[in-house]
Amino acid sequence: MPRYVAFLRGINVSGQKLVKMEALKKYFEIPGIKNVVTYIQSGNVVFDASLSSSKLSDKIEKKLSTQFGYHVPVALRTIAEMESVIDRNPFPISELPDGAKLYVYFLSGIPESSVIDSLNSYLVAGETFKVVGQELFFVSQAYGNTKLTINVIERKLGVIAIARNWATVNKVIGL
Repeated sequence: MPRYVAFLRGINVSGQKLVKMEALKKYFEIPGIKNVVTYIQSGNVVFDASLSSSKLSDKIEKKLSTQFGYHVPVALRTIAEMESVIDRNPFPISELPDGAKLYVYFLSGIPESSVIDSLNSYLVAGETFKVVGQELFFVSQAYGNTKLTINVIERKLGVIAIARNWATVNKVIGL
């Protein structure tokens, strides 16, 4: 039975859409899902499932929508896919500039290569990015002030994007 990671977007951010992790864990009590573990308050859920990824995403999003009363985008990856994300990181942590941090945007699909360069005009000093498959790796020294927001990424690339910092990406693999 494959192990999955679900990254939820938009819960427990700036005091909005608050969800306790105990409740979130219960919302994942869906037939075919077992061994549910949550990590920190930002909507990271790890579990085993016998369902295919596409069926699983639909079931999770429908269940959360019913429970919360609003749509919660979910990025779903297997542990093997998460390990691949780590292996494909084009920005080794040891080579990042002082004060810079690495973030991964999990995309709902592979963006058209012709639109990726349109993101360059949103970069500010100390920022860089690279799209590798269904992930956008982003280095920033002032993430809270970036112009390359999720809304910009989604609008320009035509995909749903859910961001996590590098520490969270690495941590969820071991849960």
